Formats: sequence, structure tokens, C-alpha cells
Amino acid sequence: MNKTAILYGPQRGSVAKVAEMVARSFAPEKVDLIEVKKVGPEEVARYDNLILGFSTIGKANWDSEHHDDDWDLFLTRVEKINWDQKKVALFSLGDQVMYPNHFVDALGWVYDRLAPTKAQMVGFCQGEDYRFNESAGFREGVFLGLPVDEDSEPEKTSERVNAWVSGLKQAFKE
Repeated sequence: MNKTAILYGPQRGSVAKVAEMVARSFAPEKVDLIEVKKVGPEEVARYDNLILGFSTIGKANWDSEHHDDDWDLFLTRVEKINWDQKKVALFSLGDQVMYPNHFVDALGWVYDRLAPTKAQMVGFCQGEDYRFNESAGFREGVFLGLPVDEDSEPEKTSERVNAWVSGLKQAFKE
């Protein structure tokens, strides 16, 4: 089975909106949209392809009373998951105007957690259409997944998602 899971969190707001856009770009029988807080190793095992969607900047990042979120919990389970033969793509929301020195940093944070596994990372994006100073998610001239800026460039989201998913379908052998 060549099925794709889109794991996303938080479950409301722009991350959910973009996750739903990504899901609609696939044939309905080829994709499952799942809140990451409901996912454990046994769930990941059911899929050949995974798309992970998250945000970078939010209240949780700056709040001194930060409590673990859904991704914090999932990322503690990374070592317990068999990533062999899995293709994984990432997307992250960020704001390149308000946070130009940390734009979609989470792409880098999550990528670094998955890099030691046997997952095959796919879905990298060129950076010339973005205006930012620094990003932990931008390396050697490419983003480590799809950067989405719903705050400053929401009019570009649909086009960016469609182009990215087109490339993913090839990588996933859809």
C-alpha cells in the first residue's frame, strides 16, 4: 500500500488549514489527515509516506510557562518508530516579516530529529521566493521542507502547496 499520512499540529488555525489544503491535493483514498497528538509508532507503521506539518513561532515558543505540545510528545517517540522505507516531507508555518531571523526554524529542528533515522527525506524547496534573514530550516540553498507564510503572504499559499505536492507525488510514486 502506498498510502500517505499527513500528521499535523496544532489542530486549529493555519497549520490545520494548510494540512487540509495538502490533503485535498491528493486522491482521498491515498491520504489520511491525522492530528499528531493521536499518533504513536504503531500508527506510523501503517504508512509508506508521511507529511509532517507544524508551526515555528507561537505563544508556546515564548511563554515562560510553556507546556509540552503535541509535537513535543511525538518527537520523544521518534527513536521508537521504524522509519526504514518511509518517505517523509515537512511543512512549517512561519512569519518572514515579524520573525526574519527565525523563519520556519522548526523545519530544521524536526529535520535534525529525523536525520539519524532511516527515513528518506523529500520535499525540499528553493528559497528565492522568500524574504528572510536566517532560518534553521534553510541549508545549502534549500528549505528542508515547504515554508508557508500565512501571516505575510497568504495569497501565495495555494500556489506553493500545489507546486510542492506535485513534487511529492513524484517522490511518493503516486
